[in-house]
Amino acid sequence: MKRRDTIKSLLIGGVAGTTIAASSCKEENILAEETTIQSNGYGRTPSEEKHDAKVAAEIFLTEYELNTISTLCDIILPATPTAGSALDAEVPTFIDFIVKDLPAHQLPIRGGLMWLDGESTSRYNKAFTDLSNAEQLSIVDDIAYPDPNNERTQMSQGIAFFSRLRNLTLTGYYTTRIGIDDLGYKGNIPNTWDGPPQEVLDKHGLSYEKSWIPKFVDHETRNIQAEWDDDGNLLT
Repeated sequence: MKRRDTIKSLLIGGVAGTTIAASSCKEENILAEETTIQSNGYGRTPSEEKHDAKVAAEIFLTEYELNTISTLCDIILPATPTAGSALDAEVPTFIDFIVKDLPAHQLPIRGGLMWLDGESTSRYNKAFTDLSNAEQLSIVDDIAYPDPNNERTQMSQGIAFFSRLRNLTLTGYYTTRIGIDDLGYKGNIPNTWDGPPQEVLDKHGLSYEKSWIPKFVDHETRNIQAEWDDDGNLLT
């Protein structure tokens, strides 16, 4: 199975339930404020807009740290012939925002990045972003999977870091239009219904009035509003 297909399976199977929302607010505050639709396509209340602007103006991750995160995001979700990459979806920008909005991520993310460069230096005497793709993957492959039996204790910090970053990457990616299109999610789409199958009607000794079938089972006219005469007879 390809890596992207595996990730989508994980997402649908439960990773989405463990990912972190970008921000939260009390329900009563949402109901009390008028929501405006931004150019990014989602609605924000005035207080949320103010909060977002404040967080965006803060600086935590350095340019070097963001470059390393970008490298990891591209490893986790690279572009394919049918879908854009995590970088195309601007996931590093999302992670940068989340780390500032939810400070509990700051120490694990920064510490994990330090661990990654330490491991890279130990193996190849170079920073992670200076490694070849094969060298980068040799490290990622050692931390990309859980260690339930504690057989890789020397990798425990790297495993915990990569798990956190992967969850943030999935959250950022699959909440964008690019990610939604990659999942093939269509949302709520009106469908058509022809009523119970004929075998079900036969089983219960029921049938449709033949004159009603073209009026109610003609999908070409399903958006036409019915009209009735004064005696309650259906006209159209």
